[in-house]
Amino acid sequence: MTRPLAWLSLILCLILSAPASWAEPTAKQLFGAKATPSQQRPAPFGSYAKGCMAGGAALPETGPTWQAMRLSRNRNWAQPETVAFIEDLSRFAATLPGWKGLYVGDMSQPRGGPMASGHASHQIGLDADIWMLPPERLTLSRQEREEISSISMRRSNGAYVNSSWTPQHHALLRAAASDPRVARIFIFPGAKVQMCNDEKGDRSWLSKIRPWWGHHYHFHVRLTCPRGAKDCVDQDAPPAGDGCAEAQEWVNNILNPPPPDPNAPKPKPRREYVLADLPKQCVSVLRSQ
Repeated sequence: MTRPLAWLSLILCLILSAPASWAEPTAKQLFGAKATPSQQRPAPFGSYAKGCMAGGAALPETGPTWQAMRLSRNRNWAQPETVAFIEDLSRFAATLPGWKGLYVGDMSQPRGGPMASGHASHQIGLDADIWMLPPERLTLSRQEREEISSISMRRSNGAYVNSSWTPQHHALLRAAASDPRVARIFIFPGAKVQMCNDEKGDRSWLSKIRPWWGHHYHFHVRLTCPRGAKDCVDQDAPPAGDGCAEAQEWVNNILNPPPPDPNAPKPKPRREYVLADLPKQCVSVLRSQ
């Protein structure tokens, strides 16, 4: 009876001491390794932070009113609806004084899915980051697009906008949020409060502008699921109202942080997704040539 137990103990020790390379690859490793889109009909599978993308479309690296930035990341991919939205918004941006169009940051990987760095969302091709930096020219080389940086709009840790904020930023965000394709726009709290204070006309678009940490070098646009995308999980509609009181509460907490709750549970480390955690369609997305 002791010999089988000894063998079992040995096998258990080998499993526990196995190198990480023997472990199941993470979803971000699998999707990050794909340099091209799947040869499938465009479709988002799953939710913004837990899914993948079939048939991704590339935002051209340079267009008449935009440039995609950080090309080495290969994250200028999205659903066709997202590409069309970016092109439309960039044409509006080009009408603003001092703006030639848009500098576009991260969208999605060629097949979506979890990214190795930078984002929990951007997984189904319906998210895009728009730089706050007004483009003075749209002839940046690939190398320049790696080296140039956007500019921060925040002051006092995000409680207020700084002197770089302009009426053009307000107008650009209003145009984006007023588009029926848009579900949410994430930006730092001080910017939302500034827009609430400055808007004198229709305020309905403000409900889509949501305060979130960071997001002072860029704003994050999230589109709704395309019509007919039955395997895409939409985000809940924003709460009723313009959301200005909520944004002001964020600002108040930045300026006067509440004392920490001694009984608050410690946050659990997030487990890395593996392929089995994602929608079943993601297997075919990865296997597609």
